[in-house]
Amino acid sequence: MSGHGVALACVAVLLLLAVVALWFSRVHTLNRRVGSFPCSLGRTAQGPWSSGVAQYGADRLYWWRYRSLAARPRERWERVGLAVVERSQQGGGQVVVTCRQGPGGPTVHLLMSAGAYAGLTSWIEATPSRVGSVI
Repeated sequence: MSGHGVALACVAVLLLLAVVALWFSRVHTLNRRVGSFPCSLGRTAQGPWSSGVAQYGADRLYWWRYRSLAARPRERWERVGLAVVERSQQGGGQVVVTCRQGPGGPTVHLLMSAGAYAGLTSWIEATPSRVGSVI
């Protein structure tokens, strides 16, 4: 192998290691945020599931895919109008939660732990009646 080939291979390996390090840093940061919990997103209540992490915001629920380097959340749902439509037990203490954003809005299927489900319902129920208004 020539000197240029070795140098090119070293650069490729270093770039790959940098991307892997960025991904691990991103996942670590997402999992350590206040109000975050492991949560998978599915097209249907049976899956297939895309692994990720959700985080409660003041007025939105955010969801990031694990298999991504994106700095912004992949999905956002407004807290006002978000309702749990259905819940079913999955194996291993997991719960499939079907939510809807407003009447007739899009349906979202989330797979999470029973503890995360309790937190989600508490967060939804604690929605202030007038978010963003001045008294």
